[in-house]
Amino acid sequence: MSLNIARSIAFSGLSATSVQISVTSSNISNADTTGYTTKTANQSSSVTNGVGTGVTVTGVTSTVDKLLLKSLISATSELGSADKTNTYLTSLEKLYGSTSSTDGSSTGTSLANSIATLESALSSLASTPSSASLQSNVISALDDVASQLRETSNGIQKLRGDADQDISSSIDDVNADLEQIADLNAAIKQTAAAGQSTADLEDQRNTALQDVASKMNISYFTASNGDLQIYTTSGQALVDSTAHTISYTAAANVTASTTYTAGSSSSGFSAITVNGVDITSQISGGDIGALVTLRDKTLPDAQSQLDQLAQQLASAMNSVSNSASAVPAPTSLTGMTSVSSTALSATGTVRIAATDQSGNLVSYGDLDLSSYSTVGDLVTAINGISGLSASVDSDGHLSITATGSGNGVAVNEMTSSVGSSGEGFSEYFGLNDLVTGTSASDIAVNSKILSGTNELQLATLDSSSSLTVGDSVLSSGSATVVNAFYDALTESRTFSSTGGLAATTGSLADYASAVVSDVASKSSQASTNYTAKETAQSTYANSLSSQSGVNLDEESAKLSTLQNKYSAASALIQAINSMYSSLLSAVQST
Repeated sequence: MSLNIARSIAFSGLSATSVQISVTSSNISNADTTGYTTKTANQSSSVTNGVGTGVTVTGVTSTVDKLLLKSLISATSELGSADKTNTYLTSLEKLYGSTSSTDGSSTGTSLANSIATLESALSSLASTPSSASLQSNVISALDDVASQLRETSNGIQKLRGDADQDISSSIDDVNADLEQIADLNAAIKQTAAAGQSTADLEDQRNTALQDVASKMNISYFTASNGDLQIYTTSGQALVDSTAHTISYTAAANVTASTTYTAGSSSSGFSAITVNGVDITSQISGGDIGALVTLRDKTLPDAQSQLDQLAQQLASAMNSVSNSASAVPAPTSLTGMTSVSSTALSATGTVRIAATDQSGNLVSYGDLDLSSYSTVGDLVTAINGISGLSASVDSDGHLSITATGSGNGVAVNEMTSSVGSSGEGFSEYFGLNDLVTGTSASDIAVNSKILSGTNELQLATLDSSSSLTVGDSVLSSGSATVVNAFYDALTESRTFSSTGGLAATTGSLADYASAVVSDVASKSSQASTNYTAKETAQSTYANSLSSQSGVNLDEESAKLSTLQNKYSAASALIQAINSMYSSLLSAVQST
């Protein structure tokens, strides 16, 4: 071997080892960098005219198992979905309060506990119905239930609003990732054309890909030109030759009536679109998929259960209050129910009376409802009763007023049956409702009763066949109405299937417990699912890290070996230089 060849081999070894040391040092320093994979400086022999002349570094590469990466991408999408679902359902469960008991006594703060407190207040009032403080306790307990229903409903809608805002934020993140991937596609092609390593750029691209997958489920592949192309599950391009921006506008305000309807331009929630195409239904995984499901299905289901509880509570309380009267009777009764049609379908008899402050009769009339075909006919008949005036406002609310100073209006529904449901006269028009509102979002105790303007309805207008002016026809202090309130609250009722809960029968407290238990069960399932998805994703991530991540022990050992090789190559060069010097000296001396 000539000295020139020996020197070429030594210098090539020194150069190659220097590159390998640099790559290994970079591996060690980036061991904790997210998405970084182990790089290898690939080396091959140099041969000239059949004679080995050293080594050369052909490129710096990393090896990533494509199937393992695809599994990790899928698991990351599932984990993103499970994480959001778990977070939101945990928050939802907290809205419903806690349930606990000590020595058999309920001490929780759930809706079921609040209804049980109302039951207890009514039970206490039944023993002393004339007690102002016990009446106040009942009103306060009922107000607590109504307030809790409203607050829970508001909390559900706030969570829906939060989910909508999170969808918008996640889409912004996805758009940033898509732009980055498109830019990296261009950079990788340019770098490869220059004969340089693209391994670090590919790591960055894979990291951005995983971030997209955590936000939404996708499909992807690497094209023949090296571009990473990304699509929705139905084939809508997100990145091909360029990035396609996803468009979305979060709702300014979210209520129970705010919904998303595919293909509707007037939908409360906007569609998620790419190039004008609605892809909302194509997103079922990742953060966004979970948020859409929470916003449009899970949380509305919870709201529908809550609404049914509120409606049944109002119906139970109002069925009793409309058959009763306060003492003194209020100066006017205005219906809470809007009568949409002037036609009147009614049978039976209703008694309407004007009474003084002590509950004594001023005047009255018994109306045969089958005699009136329209609400207008009914109003005319009521106006025909001395001391009473009736009207219907522009919104269809019936109002009856006592015309005498200090007098009030009382109603006994008698045998009246109005409308398709056969409700009593007062209940049909909502004249003496204790509870107002049509859903959990607006349920409330009648403001006049809550403020003390009107008294709690605990008396019944005398139903004797004939009454005499001056007779006492309203007697307060009877437990009859109180017991009726208690029975209405505790009796078995039928609850229809809604929000994932099957149709059932039971008391209001029973249904409230079922609602709370349903939310708790869903929250528990979400937590279990999150743990399982986290384990699966972690397993794939660890497997990929074992296959392509940095092993510090191996890299440190490799670095030590390379340093020895570098030292050996340097020593060889020094020996060759010495040989050259000796040869020159020998030639010069001859």
